[in-house]
Amino acid sequence: MNSFDRFDACLLCSSPSLQALTGYEKDYLVKCSSCSFVFCQRKPTTDELKAHYALYPRANTISEITLKRYDELLNAFEPYRKTNNIIDVGCGDGFFLEAAKKREWNVFGTEFTPEAIEVCERKGIQMTMSPLNPNYYNPDFFDVITSFEVIEHINTPNQELNSFSSILRNGGLVYVTTPNFNSISRNILKSKWNMIQYPEHLSYYTVPTLSSLFRKNNFKKINISTTGISINRLRASSHSENSKVQSVNVDEALRQKTEDRIIFRVIKTSLNTMLNITQKGDALKAFFQKQ
Repeated sequence: MNSFDRFDACLLCSSPSLQALTGYEKDYLVKCSSCSFVFCQRKPTTDELKAHYALYPRANTISEITLKRYDELLNAFEPYRKTNNIIDVGCGDGFFLEAAKKREWNVFGTEFTPEAIEVCERKGIQMTMSPLNPNYYNPDFFDVITSFEVIEHINTPNQELNSFSSILRNGGLVYVTTPNFNSISRNILKSKWNMIQYPEHLSYYTVPTLSSLFRKNNFKKINISTTGISINRLRASSHSENSKVQSVNVDEALRQKTEDRIIFRVIKTSLNTMLNITQKGDALKAFFQKQ
């Protein structure tokens, strides 16, 4: 570890009281003794990040179920529509913003690689290069900021939230999703949990630490839920490519059955209720409002 640059204070609360997380040493994970935030102490180099994200897979299609979830989310955003501007930070191939554009939002996005930016610009999305730079936008420009499975990639969370605050109007909404470090899957798989990936994932959130981050940066919590158990993640300890493909197919098959059959929807609702109460679901889904 001495040969790498590392953080000497908590990324969330700045406390110097850090402890190596037992069993996760090979992934450079530490836990703050003050606020319990877990993060990667090693600082990846620019070259490491460029090499990693240059290999990031591009998606050509998206499932109808995911599009339906996007539409439900956009319904929840309607009460916040005033400037009519929405930005997806780390928007991938732009599928969510395509759905927002169809509903006549002015759509903006950020991405890390030129390849991703080119894909999104072909879809009519106004793009800038990551990391998010508030100087590219007018203050109070956006009604809604979304960030799907991105905040775990960032080791400057307070800086990111400060950027959010600069470009979001008062009363505007932030919606973020991120893996839940307190999930059943992580507790079962431990260091084999497939969300623990250097240099891709650098910050690992729970309900308390995600709440603390936003509260520290003057955002009010509207709702945080923890939902879902991914078969793919539960099988992550297997390094066989075939098993990974089969697991993805199982996840999608279960999603389809839940959509098609009432009994599966009842089971899903009951399971997610339990996971939310215990804060053990795989995914954190959170709504915060700028104060």
